[in-house]
Amino acid sequence: MPVKKDILYKLFSHIPTLETDRLILRGMRVSDTEDMFEYARRPSVTQYLTWNPHTDPAETREYLTYVGQRYRTGDFYDWAVVDRESGHMIGTCGFTSFNCPHDTAEIGYVLNPAYQGKGLATEAVRRVLDFGFDELGLHRIEAHFMEGNDASRRLMERVGMTFEGYARESMRIKGRFCTIGTCAILRYEHRHS
Repeated sequence: MPVKKDILYKLFSHIPTLETDRLILRGMRVSDTEDMFEYARRPSVTQYLTWNPHTDPAETREYLTYVGQRYRTGDFYDWAVVDRESGHMIGTCGFTSFNCPHDTAEIGYVLNPAYQGKGLATEAVRRVLDFGFDELGLHRIEAHFMEGNDASRRLMERVGMTFEGYARESMRIKGRFCTIGTCAILRYEHRHS
């Protein structure tokens, strides 16, 4: 049975908390402003993303206020990634979009560089994949990356996704055309990864 939009709206209007050994994935809050600005201000973080670095904490606060409004309407599907040990928000991970008639979704993530290299992004992505397949009944979850972002592609492959190819200059990002790679995993492949 296909994922229904009304079910998504109902579920994500009170975004569930997900947990792993080292992380808590919960809704983003305005109180996360300082933690998010810490990484969102860095050009190295946004180099391969569609958005520019945040220029000041007020911009981050405005974004988090907007996210709160989107949660209330149930049409935002991204979690704050919180380090259990420190209690700090260290990034985000979640679904960027759903194609309900086809039971597919796209996943995205970003992590504060201070926490990279510890397997935390992999842990967060695996938990969101579990949720997508087990709770939402998705058939396929894909992720996209800009050509050159080899670290992101390696993460996708680590969680069991298969590289499917590049779409040449398929997105205009920050004023230039970018080649976008796609990796994906199917439900029956997930438990074997």
